[in-house]
Amino acid sequence: MPSEVLGLVERFLRHTAMEKGRSVNTVSAYRRDLERWAARLGTRRLESVSSVDVTDHLAALRTEGLASTSITRALSSIRSFHRFLVAEGLAATDPTGSVLALGRTQRLPKALTIEQVTTLLESTPTDSPTGLRDRALLELLYATGGRVSEVVTLAVDDVRPDEVSDVITLTGKGNKQRIVPLGTFARDAIDAYLVRGRPALITQGRGTPMLFLGARGGPLSRQNAFLIIRAAAERAGITQTISPHTLRHSCATHLLRGGADIRVVQEILGHASVATTQIYTLVTRDALNEAYRTSHPRAH
Repeated sequence: MPSEVLGLVERFLRHTAMEKGRSVNTVSAYRRDLERWAARLGTRRLESVSSVDVTDHLAALRTEGLASTSITRALSSIRSFHRFLVAEGLAATDPTGSVLALGRTQRLPKALTIEQVTTLLESTPTDSPTGLRDRALLELLYATGGRVSEVVTLAVDDVRPDEVSDVITLTGKGNKQRIVPLGTFARDAIDAYLVRGRPALITQGRGTPMLFLGARGGPLSRQNAFLIIRAAAERAGITQTISPHTLRHSCATHLLRGGADIRVVQEILGHASVATTQIYTLVTRDALNEAYRTSHPRAH
């Protein structure tokens, strides 16, 4: 018995050929893309299909070795199909609306491994005020997935422990605030910096409520945060070029790989749309497939 989706695909293809006047080659391309989409959905009903399903499908196509142009075309076919269904009153929503195309120039986020992050953090010495600051900065960036602009503009009062749970407040784009869990390692690093590092640094300046300070006692700049991370990477023997955003990418990737819900990760990162967060599902699925191919005795 044909699935609901497959039946609607045939209806869409007739519409495309007869009413839109598309070429035979175009209709054939639509058919290939949509039959594969219908096969993935199986007997599921349309109302259960979400943007996550679309993103997962694109990730699967990528791991199968399809070129980025073919994946972009597949998304275009699926999007045209679902827009047709909505326009014809055959579906209530379009699950492709927030899905990003995988064009040639789109790059997947480059995340460090958990082992690399651990080495990066633990190779930062804490025997000086600036070392304590650097360790707290790195721990905080990785623990929260915060943007560097959000972290370097934190005030001391922003990292006071909450009465119920240990969280901090980050202020993102458009001055939108969000509550983010802090974690034990980041909390310990911040406490050590506040007790033994920041008091020594603040005496070099005129006094400021900002959490992270430069060597002269003023607020730490974004540029200095970049330099701190690159120096830490050099100490850790990490040869790839990394930035504060690398720790943000790593936080998101490791959360998803550990089983966190994508909506939770969206909230932690402060993404306005879950579509932005979905790019990380491609990263984790790549890692999953790579682990399978290299580990399973019958994967080859």
